[in-house]
Amino acid sequence: MSGTLYGIGVGPGDPELLTLKAHRLLEVAQVIAYPAPDHGQSFARSIVSQYLRPDQKEIAIIVPMRVERFPAKSVYDQAAVEIAAELDSGRDVVVLCEGDPFFYGSFMYLYERLAHKYACEVVPGISSLMASAAVLGRPLAARNDQLTIVPAPMDDDKISQALEAADAVAIIKVGRHIERMRDLIDQAGLMNRAAYLERVTLDNQEIKRLCDVHEGAAPYFSIILIYKGEEDWIASLPFNLADNSNKAAERE
Repeated sequence: MSGTLYGIGVGPGDPELLTLKAHRLLEVAQVIAYPAPDHGQSFARSIVSQYLRPDQKEIAIIVPMRVERFPAKSVYDQAAVEIAAELDSGRDVVVLCEGDPFFYGSFMYLYERLAHKYACEVVPGISSLMASAAVLGRPLAARNDQLTIVPAPMDDDKISQALEAADAVAIIKVGRHIERMRDLIDQAGLMNRAAYLERVTLDNQEIKRLCDVHEGAAPYFSIILIYKGEEDWIASLPFNLADNSNKAAERE
């Protein structure tokens, strides 16, 4: 019999945010696969490294990190072949995915190649979006608020329309687009409602007012949360989004 393919969400970075089910599957898995950059370590693997065993076979799916869009089809085609060989041998394969597998997760590309041939189970994980709201201390949305998720690489016009129409906006994949996002949010008059977060749940996590984020690129794992709905959640924040006086005093 063929093995089972598991796509597990490993969360935003804190190993303690791994679900019990994901932890159980990791403990018994014979084969572990995960995305990895062509330089440096796999972030997904680092989150769960303390739970892995030396005897587990590992398959690193190397996806080169490039500014331009990398043609990843061939990468996932090859990874699917390697994983299929393990499944055909009767071994279960657990694929690690940062955050949640089906929320902009890399596992979905393996799922579309393998799920029609093999038994497959997707184990949800805590996404960076949910974790960001938690560490910020401000709910994403409530009642009938419209929450819109905006990938930063989108066109300016589409982002501006989203900022205008939605009650709450989460801008993900900020990275090198940070200055453009600041400009668009400023033009929309929402700077005093925008919070910036990077590397949430990690030891080097940062939470700032967007107005305090200036020149330079942001990490890929960064997000901007904006709320302009009916609820008054400003008082619950660890800082005043609209108050620049402290920062001005520091510069003087």
